Amino acid sequence: MADATPILECRNLCISYFTRAGEIPAVVDFDLIVMPGEAVGIVGESGCGKSTVALAIMQYLGGNGRIVSGEIRFMGQDLTTMSQEELRQLRGSKIAMVYQEPMASLNPSMTIARQLMEVPLYHEAGCSEADARQRALEMLADVRLPDPARIMDAYPHQISGGQQQRVVIAMALLSNPSLLLLDEPTTALDVTVEAGIVQLVREISERYGTSMIYISHNLGLILETCDRITVMYSGEAVEEGSVEQVFDRMRHPYTKGLFNSIPLPGADKHARPLMPIPGQLPLPHERPPGCNFGPRCDHFRAGVCDAGPIAMATVPAHQRHYTRCARFSEIDWQARPEVVEAAASANLGEVVLRVENMKKYYELRDPSLMALISGRSVRTVKANEKLDFEAREAETVAIVGESGCGKSTFAKVMMGLETATEGKLILDGKDLAQTPVERRRPQVVGHLQMVFQNPFDTLNPSHTVGGQIARVIRKFGVESDQAKVEARVMELLDIVKLPRDFYKRRPRQLSGGQKQRVGIARAFAGNPRVVVADEPVSALDVSVQAAVSQLLMDIQRENRTTLIFISHDLSLVRYLADRVVVMYLGTIVEQGTTDEVFAPPYHPYTEALLSAVPIADTSIRKKIIVLHGDIPSAVDPPSGCPFQTRCPRKLGAICDTEEPPIREFSAGHRIACHIEPALLAEMEPVITMPPEQAAE
Repeated sequence: MADATPILECRNLCISYFTRAGEIPAVVDFDLIVMPGEAVGIVGESGCGKSTVALAIMQYLGGNGRIVSGEIRFMGQDLTTMSQEELRQLRGSKIAMVYQEPMASLNPSMTIARQLMEVPLYHEAGCSEADARQRALEMLADVRLPDPARIMDAYPHQISGGQQQRVVIAMALLSNPSLLLLDEPTTALDVTVEAGIVQLVREISERYGTSMIYISHNLGLILETCDRITVMYSGEAVEEGSVEQVFDRMRHPYTKGLFNSIPLPGADKHARPLMPIPGQLPLPHERPPGCNFGPRCDHFRAGVCDAGPIAMATVPAHQRHYTRCARFSEIDWQARPEVVEAAASANLGEVVLRVENMKKYYELRDPSLMALISGRSVRTVKANEKLDFEAREAETVAIVGESGCGKSTFAKVMMGLETATEGKLILDGKDLAQTPVERRRPQVVGHLQMVFQNPFDTLNPSHTVGGQIARVIRKFGVESDQAKVEARVMELLDIVKLPRDFYKRRPRQLSGGQKQRVGIARAFAGNPRVVVADEPVSALDVSVQAAVSQLLMDIQRENRTTLIFISHDLSLVRYLADRVVVMYLGTIVEQGTTDEVFAPPYHPYTEALLSAVPIADTSIRKKIIVLHGDIPSAVDPPSGCPFQTRCPRKLGAICDTEEPPIREFSAGHRIACHIEPALLAEMEPVITMPPEQAAE
């Protein structure tokens, strides 16, 4: 393979964007080699230049983007010297790309069949409509879509997000490209769907011999899909090598910082908290002299790291392993980061929130004649069905499950945006299940606050940061005197580790992580008893995730607030939560302490969720369980066990006809399943750690 011609080679690539403010150097001195059949991952924080490199390879930089110097050679040809017509013939046939958001890649006004057929019809001379349709149908089957004939005639909005992404992958593969670029292709998908896509990508690469560039901030995904990895920071490649070399023998402080920000199995939020990378990624026109990572690096040495440009150097005794660090040979890479002070485990208090047999149904009315004749003019959506759990003071309760399982519906009922159909939702002894938010007293509303998923959409762009936090303080009667309100805002900015001069800034002047900190400050401004955090870090980089997660825990510990943490990131749930509630199709299928839920016995659905989590550790072994099919519709749920249509451990007719019993394995650990307790107890662990790691 060393003698083979690379599929792709980037040499000394420099890419800039030209604006009114002048030239912005986005990528500097970037090198990359992709060999035939090889998968290369590119990782790094937002703004590091990953997607810019992908767009440059596709020659999609736009009007203000330009390759300033260097080469991009595809199968020996320099892409930068090709004409627009030559590039049009190349894109989609020899080089294809799968983007992060599938709906942005599909035409909503065309059927799936017509969009797929365009690829062979455009790129292959003499291809007939019948041949193109047959090829498209076969490719949909290859990407394991159920009922390909039906999907061919559907429009994009009529299929799920996971199915849309498989269609986009099928479209990219229809011309059997030599190079496939994947830019965060699974970010918006559930972990179970993500696991299926990852397995699919791996199988496709092996079957067709396709070379791949996989762009992601998820190091676990890179481990599962790639042979080699390039770590980028502020427009530069700072480390490059095989996945095993970079994961097990990393030689750049930034790579080490990324791994310290990830909650791996065995991490302890009290004894060994996550260590976010300090500081911010520098803007392209504000890069420091010498090492770009210098201002954030624990190993920075003046006169060495800032003396001038640092070139990529070969790591001795490591074949094709390179680092852009002037001191990599002097650093003790086995040393663990120092924890200034281990946080004490919180003593859980009395029950603050109790949910008893809570149900939330919606009615769908169909006025059509056929619906009236069949007697189905009114159908019921069972969004939440018989929810029972409780949360204590200072406790973190995580609610996990796929999209559509009812997590956010429950949050809406809690916040009073919806009312429950049946059952109770008791906060400090008062039942709020039937009380909408407009009928709740301000004190009650202040006691139930929320941190939302997207910090960009939850702050008013026309109001200052201080004004938005101050409004909450006045609204819920915490303070009324202007001087005291302002002092409280400043105190909250200190708590969320934001400079006090942010008081007068507007949201557009803040980064994503800073906006989420403002959202947290606003949620805690009313002295809440319970805070609902709905995917609060999913839109953030791993280092910012670690900082925001640590911040949430610190404030919770200080205020003894109950935290309801809604997430699909089970690695983070394992690290943060005291108790876990697993939901499927509106019902609770398992609940217990975090240690109980993450170790056998499991509910089969919990087992599949754990199996789907990508883990960025080469020493950990994981059992692979891929769930087939989509989560059923809550309008027409299956009879018997709600999970029986996808369950890999299905027993038979009893699962089809009877609701599963709730079996209690220990105080508070309950599983709803027909499988006998003795058989559940014999389950093997999904995740197996080395003995020395497990002992810790």
